[in-house]
Amino acid sequence: MSLKEFFGRYPKVALAFSGGADSAYLLYAAKQYAADVRAYYVKSAFQPGFELDDALRLSGELGAELKILDMDILSVPCVKENPADRCYHCKRAIFGAVMEAAEADGYSVLLDGTNASDDVSDRPGMRALAELSVRSPLRECGLSKAQIRQLSREAGLFTWDKPAYACLATRIPAGEEITSGKLAATEASEAFLFSLGFRDFRVRSQDGAAKLQLPEGQWELLFRHRKAVLDKLKEYYKSVSLDLEVRG
Repeated sequence: MSLKEFFGRYPKVALAFSGGADSAYLLYAAKQYAADVRAYYVKSAFQPGFELDDALRLSGELGAELKILDMDILSVPCVKENPADRCYHCKRAIFGAVMEAAEADGYSVLLDGTNASDDVSDRPGMRALAELSVRSPLRECGLSKAQIRQLSREAGLFTWDKPAYACLATRIPAGEEITSGKLAATEASEAFLFSLGFRDFRVRSQDGAAKLQLPEGQWELLFRHRKAVLDKLKEYYKSVSLDLEVRG
């Protein structure tokens, strides 16, 4: 099945839109083939500010309607406590909120950007999507991450080479309480590294310390900016280390 065929069957759809490469291409395809599509972005402490900026920019460029939903994600049961299945509870709350808003707006079919390259067996959040009957056209149509990036590039979408960016909560190990302060520290630290030219990295937090996970090809850049990185990150963390097991 192609995306054109999918949207031929489902001409009126709502899309849980993150601003990432996958959901961006799905929104583009829906604008091409669906009769009626509306995107919904859930704004919470788990999403850095640039994700909303990208969502607004992309939807504007495509002429797609975007509805922003505010959510106090840390008030959701079993999220702040950060158990091993936190992602399930988080996804259930987020997609539940989107579904409620979409249904109130007259949309009965909700989509997300899961693609054929995603390992659904290793993602607790996928259970929530299945329970809520969320459709994943990119996965259903067999489109891999590489194909989506190529198609996005051909379509002229600025998101075609946007790095994958998991939510800020993933930087905090399971079992360690998630707080707004820890999330803000993660966002500020990663924004600083982005400003220095780093890509595809993570600033992991554990017991008040920061662990940098960078592709090996960026280690030289880190050493060049060692003092600046230390000075900035030690505003938020008691120590900073480099994870030498991540090669990338």
